Amino acid sequence: MVSSDQRRRQLAREKYARQQQRREEDQRKAKRRTTVVAAVLAVVVAAGGAVYASVALTGDDAKDRNKDVTAADTVGDTPTSAAPSQSESASPEPKMAIDAKAAYTMELATDQGTVAITMDAAKTPHTVNSFKHLADKKYFDGTKCHRLTTEGIYVLQCGDPKGDGTGGPGYNIPDEDLAALGAPGKDGTVTYRPGTVAMANTGQPGSGGSQFFLVYKDTRLPPTYTRFGTFDAKSLKVVQDVAKAGVEGGASDGAPKTPVTIEKATVTKK
Repeated sequence: MVSSDQRRRQLAREKYARQQQRREEDQRKAKRRTTVVAAVLAVVVAAGGAVYASVALTGDDAKDRNKDVTAADTVGDTPTSAAPSQSESASPEPKMAIDAKAAYTMELATDQGTVAITMDAAKTPHTVNSFKHLADKKYFDGTKCHRLTTEGIYVLQCGDPKGDGTGGPGYNIPDEDLAALGAPGKDGTVTYRPGTVAMANTGQPGSGGSQFFLVYKDTRLPPTYTRFGTFDAKSLKVVQDVAKAGVEGGASDGAPKTPVTIEKATVTKK
């Protein structure tokens, strides 16, 4: 005959076994979700990333740009997986100091060639203003394009002063002109065309910082990444040549095998 004490222990063991089974199933589901997100969303702020990853530029001193603040990735889960959340900015967004009716050019002089980007301030004033602000401070000068993806999504991600996907200016800018990306398909994504420049982020609204990505081949992503510029065929070839060399170690997502350093970034009114 089973005593009441033995029965209680048996019920406790059975309850524990059920809890363990549920935890293992939850872990398997979470792993499957992470795999899907990494394959589909990884760009980029993010932030990072984030896209997007992003971290610090507080104050006018260039030395401040490497302070760890929270991050933005970049493009989805992979760009932001190593980055903390940038839900709280360390400093306010720069005051508006551009002509919001004008077009601007951002020229990235890299050691692999020049990428010239046309930006429309009327459509993305906060983004253009931020890039003008950062470029004038030489924030991007000497930074590396830290991430290349060659499977699922096709982007080169730049704008992180730390070079590891967790850097940024210490403030966030709002998402802009997302409606212009069009209605998403059944899979919840839209196509970002080659020659597109967009903000990386953490996957959260308004989490953009300094990281951005250059699209070199049709890429399907959710319509949550601010498209703020385009670059021409000559600039596209620079990015495509980097992509052809692949990712370090033969992976499909990581540091480009051909290192890319932004030697100087300038933003000028057209």
